[in-house]
Amino acid sequence: MTTTLTLSDTRKQLLRYQQIRQWSVHLCQPLQAEDYVVQPIGDVSPPKWHLGHTTWFFENFILRDHASDYELFDERLNWFFNSYYESQGPRILRTNRGNMTRPSTDTILEYRQYVDAQMEQLLSGFESGLPADIAELLEVGLQHEQQHQELLVTDFKYILGTNPLYPAYQEKAKAETKDNLPEGWIDVAAGLYSIGHEGEGFCWDNELSRHKVYLDSYAIRKRLVTNGEYLAFMQDGGYERFELWQMEGIEWARQLDSKSPHYWYEQDGKWYQYTLGGLQEVDLSAPVTHVSWFEADAYARWAGHRLPTEQEWEVACAARHQSVPSEANFVEDEQWHPIAPQHEEDDQLLGNVWEWTNSSYLPYPRYPRPEGALGEYNGKFMINQMVLRGGSCATPRSHIRATYRNFFQTDKRWQFTGIRLAKDC
Repeated sequence: MTTTLTLSDTRKQLLRYQQIRQWSVHLCQPLQAEDYVVQPIGDVSPPKWHLGHTTWFFENFILRDHASDYELFDERLNWFFNSYYESQGPRILRTNRGNMTRPSTDTILEYRQYVDAQMEQLLSGFESGLPADIAELLEVGLQHEQQHQELLVTDFKYILGTNPLYPAYQEKAKAETKDNLPEGWIDVAAGLYSIGHEGEGFCWDNELSRHKVYLDSYAIRKRLVTNGEYLAFMQDGGYERFELWQMEGIEWARQLDSKSPHYWYEQDGKWYQYTLGGLQEVDLSAPVTHVSWFEADAYARWAGHRLPTEQEWEVACAARHQSVPSEANFVEDEQWHPIAPQHEEDDQLLGNVWEWTNSSYLPYPRYPRPEGALGEYNGKFMINQMVLRGGSCATPRSHIRATYRNFFQTDKRWQFTGIRLAKDC
């Protein structure tokens, strides 16, 4: 992780700390007590664990080392809320997080209040500006919390969406469907391009170092693949046509209970999907989501195209967007679901769904893997995963940028993952 921010305005940083921390609790407000504890699969963590883990991060990496005479809220919580940091001692197995009824949600909320009060006291003590080491840890902690806000939303959906009652997280009016918007492609000329983060502002270590890549001429589609287009793939026997799939993919697909995206259900000849607003008929014009890399790759081959590489995606996005467009659909919009393009120039490159690429998650040239505990954050996961780009309807707006690299294994689809096509020119 790295940041070139000059964090001299302590009051501004304290306000930002409070706002981000409060947003995590706000996201949990629609939950009922039982929802905080459930862990249906290993990829999903109980909401109360997310609330505790993000708090542990500030206590463990900032308060414990930088606040004088700091007393831990409860030293036993390190075992519960250490996620995967080998350097920070033993921890609960990830798959066992839902087995722990204690500490209670009330205790975890008290833990948050305790740590927040201590953090506010610490930060307020630096009237002339935060020391560089604390400033960097604070920024990492806030960015980390925003990542877990996205995980909270996607985990809410799995917890509620696998319940046969299909309970709504929060009732919302459906976004207006925009039909008959013209299709198109974004053409990019062959040439030498720069990839990776540079300049002011925070970035994760996996976005560094900026480097040159040569790209042949290509085009990426201006729109995301829609539910209607993916349904055509399903109706054409796409899940049974082995020639469209990677070997691991077709074996994976054969094990599916329903040959469809996750959360899709067929009833009386119609397709429905669970959304955080409850069970709804599939909107054919909205982007398809909750598909694995296997499905995205097979669909692209069926459509006669391919997935973009992460380098192709970043070059196209950076050329079109110097900042996040106002129409982009992020978690603050509280749509809780991907929406159709809102106008002709809405290319959906940012927000709505994380877009699978055809790039393995590997370090960039001259990758500056940090030393110490924070060096475990990204570097050790650079194997057997694929890169996704663009953010989703569950991503905080201020958290995304064109250089942001997300990554998952090829079979994962509980996140808001979707498809954009590419082609050679």
